[in-house]
Amino acid sequence: MEPLLRIEELEKYYGTKTLITKALDNVSFSVSKGEFLGIMGASGSGKTTLLNCISTIDTVTAGHIYLNDTDITELREDKLALFRQENLGFVFQDFNLLDTLTIEENIALAPVIQGISPQKIADEVKKTARQLGILDILPKFPYEVSGGQRQRCACARALISRPSLILADEPTGALDSKSAGMLLECFTQMNHEMQATILMVTHDIFSASYCSRILFLRDGKIFSELVRGNKARRVFFNEILDVVTLLGGDVSDAH
Repeated sequence: MEPLLRIEELEKYYGTKTLITKALDNVSFSVSKGEFLGIMGASGSGKTTLLNCISTIDTVTAGHIYLNDTDITELREDKLALFRQENLGFVFQDFNLLDTLTIEENIALAPVIQGISPQKIADEVKKTARQLGILDILPKFPYEVSGGQRQRCACARALISRPSLILADEPTGALDSKSAGMLLECFTQMNHEMQATILMVTHDIFSASYCSRILFLRDGKIFSELVRGNKARRVFFNEILDVVTLLGGDVSDAH
């Protein structure tokens, strides 16, 4: 099966001619449709840079990123915004919800901007909210609901346009352990029941144990890979812990 996402010989340099930092060093991998991939590594490993390049927030120095066979490294700036809007969904650590809008309005924001009909938007918002268990809080504002509910709202907002790829940047970083567990169960539901393809950057072993595959970065290179397969999550957790021990650095199992 053709991969949904292909990363080919990706390189990213920062700095000047006299002081160059190689944030990504010849990184190549692919992601299949319906996969839940985790990217792990200590601070400075390149995981955030990699996410920024895939999300089109940052540009690459060399190499190519293909999503649905479109080389996003070749897209002009005026094409990137539309590509991002049509193909990518985002879940951030700090929710990025607008406090002046209700939960329903936050979820509906992207399709409203796209000019989709109000009735279709309303139907999709209710359908997605029902799937994620937040139908009853749609009239409320973000400050009136819990952190876990806000993060589920962020998931619904990412899903509403049925993007090809959902990018999650340390999504449990601002949550307590109970809310983090609920969010990760939500990700699993999105992945299994809604066939969402998810790429999650995390430093947290507990979060990573929910993924179907993990790539570990060290010094801008892929250091190791783990595939969960049919293993129980606890077994996978321990395997991740073993690799993290080899990696060293500030990767955490705090949850």
